Amino acid sequence: MPQTIELDIGRVIAGHGRHYIVETPEGREVQCSTRGKKSDCVVGDRVRWQVTDSRGHEGVIEAIEPRRNLFYRQDEWKTKSFAANLDRLLVMVAAEPVFSESQLTRALIAAAHAGIPAHILLNKTDLSEAAAAARARLAPYAAMGHPIIEVALKTRPDEARERLAALSIGATLVLGPSGTGKSTLVNLLVPDAAAQVGEISTALNSGRHTTTHTRWYWLDKAHEAALIDSPGFQEFGLRQVPVADLAALMPDFARHLGACRFANCSHDHEPGCQVLAALDRGEITDIRHRIYLDLRDELTRTRW
Repeated sequence: MPQTIELDIGRVIAGHGRHYIVETPEGREVQCSTRGKKSDCVVGDRVRWQVTDSRGHEGVIEAIEPRRNLFYRQDEWKTKSFAANLDRLLVMVAAEPVFSESQLTRALIAAAHAGIPAHILLNKTDLSEAAAAARARLAPYAAMGHPIIEVALKTRPDEARERLAALSIGATLVLGPSGTGKSTLVNLLVPDAAAQVGEISTALNSGRHTTTHTRWYWLDKAHEAALIDSPGFQEFGLRQVPVADLAALMPDFARHLGACRFANCSHDHEPGCQVLAALDRGEITDIRHRIYLDLRDELTRTRW
């Protein structure tokens, strides 16, 4: 009768290619690889693994435990997984440079589709004129129920720490394009972040490239709160979202669904459309409706 091998459990805290750092419940970090050429592991995954060297410093991942959720983006060419088992998404924007509402909307839709609560973090609020303009653009998102946290990470760090108290429990994925202050946020909340990145880079033998990948940081000694840093992005595909679900994942649209004259209303031109009526009343902004139409076109376009 073959001997049953007992597998250890751990959490993936960083990865590069097919190589990962798995943290054990005791806090030990083990370099692990996966079997086969393709890996579905992401940061935040709980995995089953076994030791492959006599010192217990290396191992192989054998299985991924069931996930509570998975956050990813998907375009026509590839899927990019960010992290799993999240308690919230923190989407960073800044007063300067001017943020893209399309990128923000895409991230919020992806979070809603994955069932992950989303917060918006507005940075650089010390730039008063630019901050006022950004605040006005974010007003519709606050009305939709998205909590908005305002900070000036560089000039008012102590105040920022207090306002980020919502991150003091659970796992938070930080997402945002370059220039929003993600690195400043990570260094503020994780003082030894640079050292940890260096250690992980050495362990994975990936040099500076590890800084372009997702990384898990504990924020407290009790390991009750974590911050997950992710690569900056310029494009955010939503191919994983069924086009029929798109409007329901946009809160300002969702509250008007079900009352249109036609059951298959596209909310584009049909008479009796309650979404278009809300647009006319100013309850949905022009830019949000344009983003919806662009996304609808993108999701119905033939993939080659």
